[in-house]
Amino acid sequence: MNDLTTTQMRKIIHVDMDAFYASVEQRDNPQFRGLPLAVGGSAARGVVAAASYEARAFGVHSAMPSVTAKRKCPDLIFVPPRFDVYKVVSQQIREIFAEYTSLIEPLSLDEAYLDVTVNLKGMEIATEIALEIRTKIKQVTGLNASAGISYNKFLAKIASDLNKPNGQAVITPKKGPGFVEGLPVKKFHGVGPATAERMRKYGIETGLDLKSKSLIFLQEHFGKSGPYFYGIARGIDERQVNPDRIRKSVGAEDTFVEDIDDLECATAELKPLAEKVWRCCEAQGVSGKTVTVKIKYSDFTQVTRSRTGILPFTNMADILDAASGLLATVYPFKRSVRLLGVTLSSMTNDQPPDANEEQPQLDLNLQQ
Repeated sequence: MNDLTTTQMRKIIHVDMDAFYASVEQRDNPQFRGLPLAVGGSAARGVVAAASYEARAFGVHSAMPSVTAKRKCPDLIFVPPRFDVYKVVSQQIREIFAEYTSLIEPLSLDEAYLDVTVNLKGMEIATEIALEIRTKIKQVTGLNASAGISYNKFLAKIASDLNKPNGQAVITPKKGPGFVEGLPVKKFHGVGPATAERMRKYGIETGLDLKSKSLIFLQEHFGKSGPYFYGIARGIDERQVNPDRIRKSVGAEDTFVEDIDDLECATAELKPLAEKVWRCCEAQGVSGKTVTVKIKYSDFTQVTRSRTGILPFTNMADILDAASGLLATVYPFKRSVRLLGVTLSSMTNDQPPDANEEQPQLDLNLQQ
């Protein structure tokens, strides 16, 4: 593991749009401005895809069941998502990024890393670049963005949350290691709730606790993530901004108006999901080797079933066939089904084999 001096000269900006989907809806519908708004789901079904800051004040957040969100905020307004609009706005934002650097790593429609160490404007101060970018985003789209500036990706992403909404923060090489020591590990990017709970069992609740553990200990208990955790505990993250990063997965899911008990009906609901996944893959020139089906029951418990092949899928029909077979493995359903999802992962941007060639036998991986 290299010391801090090997990475401190990099200038990384993490730009994160503020409540992106909800903000677009409030921008385009003046009657929603200043009101608690949720994108996705409905008052009775589904989950929240995004929440406005007015809704967040009531404790509403993304991935929350709509019924829970409505209970927390009785006046919550639900609107359906318009992903075609969000993608257009996202492209406008990326065009602004491209005025400053070609080293852009999108994480989603509403956030990206930028390496501005050497930039197209010849600007030396990264905080000034971030401010200029945020100002242009506001002028072009009417939306607010927040930014984090630091010498690596890990700290830049953390910094973008510090002064949200519509703000920015910088974590310098001098302050980075000390800043990490006082930060709860549950706020670390890359440490999800399950990992945070495992760390807590080992007495790791802050960056300082994490720093006290040896590399051998972290590798023993956290496997291939061990070296990453060892580094970030010291303010070190050597990952480069990768403009050619392939998406880890492409997925689609749907929550039904009425729960489903019948296998034939449930299987029919997989087709539009498989079509959506494949359209996205074709648009991005990628494919994947693993199909996963997610089944969420009426009591909100869920299971997944996965199938992996040696070669990437070449068409929507094969994805649908695999998904249908996986769904059949959990029938009879232990409860009625409220949601189904289809995801393609183990992604590659290599050209898939000819669709007429015989596909290799798929391995079945059953995950509870």
